[in-house]
Amino acid sequence: MRQIMTTILESPSAARLLAWYDRHHRDLPWRVSPAMAARGVKPDPYRIWLSEVMLQQTTVPAVKSYFAKFLERWPTVNDLAAAATDDVMAAWAGLGYYARARNLKKCAEAVAAEHGGRFPDTEEGLRALPGIGDYTSAAVAAIAFNRQAAVMDGNVERVISRLYAISTPLPGAKPEMKQKVALLTPADRPGDFAQAMMDLGATICTPKRPVCSLCPFNGACQALAGHDPEHFPVKAAKKDKPVRQGAAFVAVNDEGEIFLRRRVESGLLGGMAEVPTTGWTARIDGETGIEAAPFPADWQPAGTVTHVFTHFELRLSIWRAKSISQKDNHDGWWAPVTNLEEQALPTVMKKAIAQAIPDAFAKARIPEKLGKRKSGTNL
Repeated sequence: MRQIMTTILESPSAARLLAWYDRHHRDLPWRVSPAMAARGVKPDPYRIWLSEVMLQQTTVPAVKSYFAKFLERWPTVNDLAAAATDDVMAAWAGLGYYARARNLKKCAEAVAAEHGGRFPDTEEGLRALPGIGDYTSAAVAAIAFNRQAAVMDGNVERVISRLYAISTPLPGAKPEMKQKVALLTPADRPGDFAQAMMDLGATICTPKRPVCSLCPFNGACQALAGHDPEHFPVKAAKKDKPVRQGAAFVAVNDEGEIFLRRRVESGLLGGMAEVPTTGWTARIDGETGIEAAPFPADWQPAGTVTHVFTHFELRLSIWRAKSISQKDNHDGWWAPVTNLEEQALPTVMKKAIAQAIPDAFAKARIPEKLGKRKSGTNL
């Protein structure tokens, strides 16, 4: 009689994961390592909150320099609350998803004004602050205050979906995944557990070619037992991104200054600086021709640029006008081309300027596309 072989799996062990984390954790500028904690170092809620907001939809390497810059300029939440909004937006420029910067400032103001500069230490209290949702409130509560909160970012989703072979496609699988994370999160060291899950997903349980032989969960992983970890997490079929058209107008006067204006506070890139552009959105095209120019000048075509947003692709026709003698404000301002890094220019506007004036950002790197760390927060 033929025998059917079955694999008996271990139960997932938080203790085993924490032992792995103690040896293999990443050293990150906002993190209190196990060795630091053993010396009595406590997490700084301001640093944890700031890093978590920055890491939404963005990679760790992209965040590190911004994090250092913010801490140097605004070392405490009270300093950030007192900062000029334009300065905060300018410091954020290039990091993307600019609603995060607006909410960052509002949250700092609320913590300073309503909580005496101290962050609430519970998920509920944190969630009541501007711009803090389920993910960030859980992450700050666990990491900064050692609350037993279920923290689930994109890395954790991948680990938990493989560990339990969750076949429901995302995003529909999120409630089931969070329930599993909550059951697995220990009362002891929940903050380290959350960071260990993130590190495991970032370094071992990677999207492609996971190093299962080094994983502390390999004896409990249902996806590994089925020999197909890369099948998880299951994702719903992606819809094609619509392509939108528009135009941007780059004007430089005789004094070497470029004309800028400010976008409306609400909506995409709200409150950021821009060169004049037409009325494109994620849903409609804007004008692309010279007839849409913001004021009369010798406008010349200067090529096109493409920028990919979360929900659509934008293709801008670039128009350039040089040696403008008049200096009317036209509901905007003139800024030195040599000092554009101090302006709150989003990446798409930097691309437009660089297309028209190739050496405008000679010392700056304009990223084609920032990588994403998914955390349930968009824009």
